[in-house]
Amino acid sequence: MSVEYLPIVFFLIALFYSSVGFGGGSSYLAILSLFLTDFFEIRSTALILNICVVTIGTFVFIKNKVFNLKMFWPFLVFSIPFAYLGAQVRLSQKAFFMVLGAALILAGVFMLLRFIKKKFDSKEFSNPKKIILGGSIGLLSGISGIGGGIFLSPVLNLLKWANPRVVASLASVFILVNSISGLIGLHVAGTFKLNQGLMVQLIIAVVAGGSIGSYLSNKKFNLKFLGILTSILVLYVGLRLILLHGFAIKI
Repeated sequence: MSVEYLPIVFFLIALFYSSVGFGGGSSYLAILSLFLTDFFEIRSTALILNICVVTIGTFVFIKNKVFNLKMFWPFLVFSIPFAYLGAQVRLSQKAFFMVLGAALILAGVFMLLRFIKKKFDSKEFSNPKKIILGGSIGLLSGISGIGGGIFLSPVLNLLKWANPRVVASLASVFILVNSISGLIGLHVAGTFKLNQGLMVQLIIAVVAGGSIGSYLSNKKFNLKFLGILTSILVLYVGLRLILLHGFAIKI
């Protein structure tokens, strides 16, 4: 696939991910890693696209009174500074792609679990449990360049914290604040880098896709099959990155 087709691909990714409360960071990283070699540029680009998509979703969830700050603040209080610190971690190119590959594999597994799970119950978490979970995922999101919602949302669903729509609203806000925090961390660390021409095209694509996806989310549109296919793609790219950069094996 040529780089000229990236805006179309990213439009579709944003449409799907925003429909389930995500920003798409894992798939942006997965696709960009196939076309770009500068890992600073890959991480910076993915975070900006995340922010564009989840800003729309967050607005929709707040407008429809799904977002509840009283329920959500413990998840955010440590995730924000930890995402900032994680983004400042200077990794070698090999180490970054190994971490990214592992993060993508985890993301793919969590996504599969989210979409194959049929029954959702609900139970409350203590604030310390929310704080620890949010901080841990925030640190991982900062290091890998993923907003973190793709880890948080399936974990909360599997642990039966709340109904999927409430979890999706938390994931959207979680991704937004951690992506902004991570982006600031990259800038402070001097590792923020962009291809401005490509960036403009991708922003237009994900804003369009994110707007449609957020509308579908509000309508409870079912994209389960596409979600499973996306999970498989993320798993494949994660495995490919680890084999290629860790063991020089191409698949």
